[in-house]
Amino acid sequence: METHVDLLIPIGAVISVIGIIGIALSIVQVRRAKRMAANDDELRAKIQAVLPLNLGAFLVSVIGLMCVVIGVILT
Repeated sequence: METHVDLLIPIGAVISVIGIIGIALSIVQVRRAKRMAANDDELRAKIQAVLPLNLGAFLVSVIGLMCVVIGVILT
């Protein structure tokens, strides 16, 4: 029977994958902005709009990795 500690590893892995998907999404949005931007100011504005998604995705990914590490240490 699995304990709650054993569930930390798969839950953390899922959270990390969600974060990685968010990072990939922000990369796609920045590449699209680079292609579509007419000037530097427009590009800067579009990149600043993507920044919260990027930082949030990194945070989610780190939290997931912390869950995995804690699960491995406690198991």
